[in-house]
Amino acid sequence: MSHAGRMTAARSLLTAALGAGVCYCLYRALSARGKRGGSGLQDRVRGMTVRRSAGVQSENIPKCVGNLEAHHLESLLQLLSGSSDSPAIEQILVTLGNSAAFSVNHDIIRNLDGLRIIGGFLLHPDPKIKAGALNALNNLSMNLQNQEQIQVFINEVLKSITESTINSEVQLAGLRLLVNMSVTNNYHEKMADYIPNFLTLLDGGNDTTKIHVLKILVNLSANPLMSAPLLAAKAPSALTFIFDCSSTRDVLIRALTFSANLSENLGRECDGQGHYNEDSLYAVLFEDPAALQRNLAPLLLFPDPEIKEQVRRCIGAKTLKYS
Repeated sequence: MSHAGRMTAARSLLTAALGAGVCYCLYRALSARGKRGGSGLQDRVRGMTVRRSAGVQSENIPKCVGNLEAHHLESLLQLLSGSSDSPAIEQILVTLGNSAAFSVNHDIIRNLDGLRIIGGFLLHPDPKIKAGALNALNNLSMNLQNQEQIQVFINEVLKSITESTINSEVQLAGLRLLVNMSVTNNYHEKMADYIPNFLTLLDGGNDTTKIHVLKILVNLSANPLMSAPLLAAKAPSALTFIFDCSSTRDVLIRALTFSANLSENLGRECDGQGHYNEDSLYAVLFEDPAALQRNLAPLLLFPDPEIKEQVRRCIGAKTLKYS
C-alpha cells in the first residue's frame, strides 16, 4: 500500500476509534506528521477497541479517558514529543493524565521516558498545556519511583505556582502536585525557599487554594528538620485570621494542625526562640503567647472534637481550663 493509502487507512481507523478516548488527539497529530513525511504510527494503533461513528465533529469530541494499553501510551508519548499543535498537545496531556489515574500505568509511562516528556511542557506559555502537564504529573506522583524523577521539576512547579494568577488552574494544579511530593520528607528542602510564597497565598487565596497550601504546610511541619525554615519565613502580619471562627472547617482544621506541629517542635528546641525576625512566622504566631491564646480560646467552644484537640496541641494542655 502506498504511503498516502496507509495514512488514509490510519485516519479512518482513528476516526472510528471514539470509544478508545484517544482518536481525536491521535488523528490531529498524525495528520500533522503526515504532512512532514509520515511516521508509520498506524502500525502501533492496530488492535484498538473501536466502535463505528457517524463522524467526528468538534463539539462531539470526547475527552480522552480509559485505561489505555502500553502501545497506546507509547504512541501518545511519541506524538507528544514531536507535536507543535497546541490543541493536540492539550488533549494528549489530558489523556495521559487520565491514564495515570490507573496505577498500572505509572511504571509504563516512566519506563517510556514519559515523565521527562510531560515535564518538558511545564515551560509552555499556554496555561492550558501547563495545567495539563501538572495534572498528569500529579497523578503520576502517586508512585514513589516516579517521584524520584518528578523532583527535578519542583523548581519549575514552584515558579508556575508563584507566577500564575491567584486561584488559577495552573496554580491549583501545581499545589496539588506539591501536596503529593511533600507527603514524604525526601523533597522538603527543595520547597524551603518558597515558604513565604505559600504563606502569602494563605492571605490572598480562596478556600480551595488555602486548603491545598495548608496541606503542603502540614506535611512540611510534620518534619522537625523543616521547623527552622518555616518559623523563620516572612509571613503576613494578619496571618492569624486563619484561626477565625468564620473559616471553613477544612481550612481551620489544617491551619490548627500546622500550628500545632510547629508549637510542638518549638517545645523540643533547646536554644530558645530569639533568632527569628519580627516579620517571621514565629513572631506572627508564637512571640506573644497571650495573643495566641486569645485567638484560639473561642475555638474551644466548637462542638468539633478534632478542632478542640488541635487547639490544645497549639497552646498546651496546662494553658487553659477547657470547657
